[in-house]
Amino acid sequence: MIDFSPVERGEARFNEAIAAVTGADLAALTHEMIDEMLRRIDSATDSAVTLLPVDPKANDAFAVDASEVGLAWTLGHVIVHCTASAEESAALAAEQARGVVPKGRSRYEVPWETITTIAQCRARLEESRRMRIASLQMWPDQPHLAVVKEAWPGFEEVNAIGRFLLGLWHDSQHLGQISEIVRQAGDGE
Repeated sequence: MIDFSPVERGEARFNEAIAAVTGADLAALTHEMIDEMLRRIDSATDSAVTLLPVDPKANDAFAVDASEVGLAWTLGHVIVHCTASAEESAALAAEQARGVVPKGRSRYEVPWETITTIAQCRARLEESRRMRIASLQMWPDQPHLAVVKEAWPGFEEVNAIGRFLLGLWHDSQHLGQISEIVRQAGDGE
């Protein structure tokens, strides 16, 4: 897996950290990430999926309701959030690879309240794997890597490879949270 910690510590810019990654690497990196997420929930039972964990770092800046800003997320919520974000990155990356500058978001998140079993979490991860890998089939043989766009206001411009990797970076930022929820549920890790 890619080590994004230099970016997180401010020691490298995102594009510097990913400079050696090619489009051909993206499928293998996706498999590694999904496999790691599955490994982290391997011992989890259904009770872990809906457990509202103790999370002093909980801060959802995009919460619809102000009462939810400091609310911890269940394992089911984390899984659907991660998969939605990575799938959005994959979809936007496919646009850029085809020479199209994305004009907006491309996001759908499964309602987290509907994810109540560990089997559903595993199925959601596998479905996301399939969707992300399938998005790479939309890339032309010669992707338009000169097509760049600012990922979000204030962040550097990324090409299709960078856009795709933003989803994996986001996944990596939630790995510890996944492990901690499983630990608090008493299911391992």
